[in-house]
Amino acid sequence: MNYFDRFAIPHPSPAIYASMVAIGLTVIAIVVGLTYFKKWGYLWREWLTTVDHKRIGIMYLISALLMLFRGGVDALMMRAQTAVPENTLLDAQHYNEVFTTHGVVMIIFMAMPFIYALMNFVVPLQIGARDVAFPRLNALSFWLFFMGAMLFNISFVIGGSPDAGWTSYFPLAGNDFSQSVGTNYYMLSIQIAGIGTLISGINFITTILKMRAPGMTLMKMPMFTWTAFITNAIVVFAFPVLTIALLLGTMDRLFGANFFTTTNGGMDMLWANLFWVWGHPEVYILILPAFGIYSEVISTFSRRNLYGYKSMVASIVIISFFSFLVWTHHFFTMGQGPLTNSIFSITTMAIAIPTGIKIFNWLLTMWKGKIKFTVPMLYAIGFIPIFTIGGVTGVMLGMASADYQYHNTMFLVAHFHYTIIPGVVFAMLAGLTYWWPKMFGFMLSERIGKWAFWFIAISFNVTFFPMFFTGLDGQARRMYTYSEATGFGPLNLISFVGAVGLAIGFALIVYNVYYSTRYASRNISSDPWDARSLEWATHSPVPSYNFAVTPQVSSIEAFWDAKKKNIPLFQGKLDKIHMPNNSGVPFIMSSIFFVWGFSFVFSMWIPAIITTIGIFVCMAHRSFEKDNGYYISVKEVEDTEKKLRGVS
Repeated sequence: MNYFDRFAIPHPSPAIYASMVAIGLTVIAIVVGLTYFKKWGYLWREWLTTVDHKRIGIMYLISALLMLFRGGVDALMMRAQTAVPENTLLDAQHYNEVFTTHGVVMIIFMAMPFIYALMNFVVPLQIGARDVAFPRLNALSFWLFFMGAMLFNISFVIGGSPDAGWTSYFPLAGNDFSQSVGTNYYMLSIQIAGIGTLISGINFITTILKMRAPGMTLMKMPMFTWTAFITNAIVVFAFPVLTIALLLGTMDRLFGANFFTTTNGGMDMLWANLFWVWGHPEVYILILPAFGIYSEVISTFSRRNLYGYKSMVASIVIISFFSFLVWTHHFFTMGQGPLTNSIFSITTMAIAIPTGIKIFNWLLTMWKGKIKFTVPMLYAIGFIPIFTIGGVTGVMLGMASADYQYHNTMFLVAHFHYTIIPGVVFAMLAGLTYWWPKMFGFMLSERIGKWAFWFIAISFNVTFFPMFFTGLDGQARRMYTYSEATGFGPLNLISFVGAVGLAIGFALIVYNVYYSTRYASRNISSDPWDARSLEWATHSPVPSYNFAVTPQVSSIEAFWDAKKKNIPLFQGKLDKIHMPNNSGVPFIMSSIFFVWGFSFVFSMWIPAIITTIGIFVCMAHRSFEKDNGYYISVKEVEDTEKKLRGVS
């Protein structure tokens, strides 16, 4: 087959051709820039081969921000298309592709790396560890995610984007109805990224259980570390289900299997069940770390210890249990019967109870506190009323009989965004601003950050609140157009105006990063927020070894007690520090995975076989490699500490 025919876009448009040109020019500019400034060696030594959890966290962060803007462009195109009746900005096919890629990019390739960015950077510091338990496996986790994301993102310029929705329901996702390779990209890119996430889950569980500082029992861990621990436990239980679902879907599409077909013994509802057995726990994989971030931020800027620590831990554990018992509420209208619907309706509403406990804990933490309205605190306070609207409408959707009116309408879209955006995006922006000085050694501008917050908070409500009304009036989601007679036009136009406001808010965040990078003072302390947890006990930016001496923990807020009660935190003496060596194998192996996935997308079996062998060769190389790491001498540690004391 002619290669140009094989890789051609089935539904081309001027926008796609423009994207091809932009991608080509960007790649050329990067190559020329790296060559001109002679940075290839630096890039390889310091970033592509790093196993430092802090640098891996920063790479996750950069990837997440890039995907945020990719998914944001998709969202703007959807809001622009539905802003007025009978619009022709996008046709039906391109609208299908846009809302499919928007959902996948935002959930899998933006929100997930954002939470792992903060987990990677913060969790080892909060527990007083040098690194994660398996540093090289951590690097492999990132590069598998990154290659999966890149594989998904080239789909719209090579072969065509997936168009069966972010849930990719069968039989719509089968070969009969999705004949392009777009859904192949969906199956294989998420599979590759998901393997990386599963590895991360195992890594962080081991790190938190085995590498805590002396004296730090489970009930003395910071709340963000607790939420990271429970989140990764959910990952380990939920992601294998997605792995199997994607494997079966790939076999249906590439090898003519009949797992999800409507004939030959297949069962299309099997995909829906497998997808949501993963998909609803995935919601809490995203939300629970956000709850941990809010706990850290609210406690710090209320100048009080977190109210109800034990009840917070208990509620997180209960949520993780219930998250696996609610998946069927995603298809109340699909003929399961009243008994099944009633059981899952009860579990759906019951999960609101432990969530409510946390909200009251945060409010009681702020009660009588000396609140400081910083940018992270504004996001935390703004989250509570907005997320509550999402929670209340979630209980409405949890009533199976009422769901027959709400299902597949814009009401559901509004509910989902009222939980995910304040529950995840607000938290990520709060955490990013909060831990930015620890990551980079300077602070983001509070003035620009507050402007960005108000644009985002107000514009969010302008964007999504009208959808509750259009949904109740009957506007179905995924409709690419509608007639003027429906009356949906004015509210959809308001929604588009809100989307533009959101874009302005995120543009202000970009400007804030640029402005602060150029003009912010580097002469800040290691604890600029007067915070309470252990990551603020080391320098900003953090040295490669994290702590010169391992901290000794004696309370829930050991760093706060060290500052305010003069309880010694670092009691040992300096000694040489063992650290892991960098390795290029994770990057090389993940690059092979990229080619492997691309080969399967287009059914190119010879490259698929060669790359499969290459993956096993990389695994064998690691099995037989003798790498004992290296030591940082006491003198090197002393010199580093002396230097960092002058800038932190």
